[in-house]
Amino acid sequence: MDQIINNLQQFWEYTGFANITFQHILMICIGLGFIAMGIFKEWEPLLLVPIGFGMIIGNIPLYPGFSVGIYEEGSVLNILYHGVKNGWYPPLIFLGIGAMTDFSSLISNPKLLLIGAAAQFGIFTAYSVALLLGFEANAAGAIGIIGGADGPTAIFLSSRLAPDLMGAIAVSAYSYMALVPVIQPPIMRLFTTKKERLIKMKSPRAVSKMEKIIFPIVGLLLTAFIVPSGLPLLGMLFFGNLLKESGVTRRLAETARGPLIDIVTILIGLTVGCSTQADKFLQMKSVLIFGLGAMSFIAATAAGVLFVKILNLFLKPGNKINPLIGNAGVSAVPDSARVSELIGLTYDRSNHLLMHAMGPNVAGVIGSAVAAGILLGFLS
Repeated sequence: MDQIINNLQQFWEYTGFANITFQHILMICIGLGFIAMGIFKEWEPLLLVPIGFGMIIGNIPLYPGFSVGIYEEGSVLNILYHGVKNGWYPPLIFLGIGAMTDFSSLISNPKLLLIGAAAQFGIFTAYSVALLLGFEANAAGAIGIIGGADGPTAIFLSSRLAPDLMGAIAVSAYSYMALVPVIQPPIMRLFTTKKERLIKMKSPRAVSKMEKIIFPIVGLLLTAFIVPSGLPLLGMLFFGNLLKESGVTRRLAETARGPLIDIVTILIGLTVGCSTQADKFLQMKSVLIFGLGAMSFIAATAAGVLFVKILNLFLKPGNKINPLIGNAGVSAVPDSARVSELIGLTYDRSNHLLMHAMGPNVAGVIGSAVAAGILLGFLS
């Protein structure tokens, strides 16, 4: 009888009920919040649902020593997490992004590239503020990249510069990507006048197939020679785009933008969520990272809008750019471009900005990868 009681007592000690803390409950609730936002608000559901469920998995109270948790060497979750920790998943995501991206708007109007570059101002603003708050240079660089609104880039950079902060940085980056429709409109309205919001832009010129084929090759050579450290992201982005535009590798392009990116998105979302274990995530640093991430994202959006206003001072009346597409300079494709379209339509139902906004939007993808390469180059 004593043996049975001892066995039952030991079993109880192994259960989650015996090991649960308030911190576990809080993180599980946050995970449920992410799932709710993804399902009921439809804010980036492909990201928030896996991350939210991963948060629940990662915060099931575990008795140490069973090799089940994500930070226990040799566990299944730990093996899957190597794709995040060692930066394998982000380049594969970029391969898929390249295979589904049409750079026609950017090719037809190259000056839109400058908007994507201007929006990276938020990254270096947050980097500077993080240094002032006492973060080490490597950690400050990893935190700053949140302003690019690019989850894979944030994971790639933090895996090399600040692995211990990766969970907070990744969750922050994906959170602000999901909140693009909430955060950006007030900033866009604040920094534009009604007259500016009504600017109608010329229709983009038709882009030839040859231009589309040449662009990823030239784009890779230009960007990779400037920032070789960004090659894993830039190389895969432009390679994926060449697969799409060449016309002779359709199966490979469809795989890259379909099954491959879906599988990697599941793995990256789930493992990033699992990495937010209460004892590692619920720290003052995480709160500061979320605050700096918000500041970085707001600064990036404002910088894109204000840059267009400045650029318009040097453009002829018929060539002016609607500042509402300045928000699309961040890398949240295509959500930030959709925000440009929706805000533009609220002031003029005939003023469609989506195609124009896609130019700075895809430029933002390139810009965030270049910014990551710059930070990696002088901080590693």
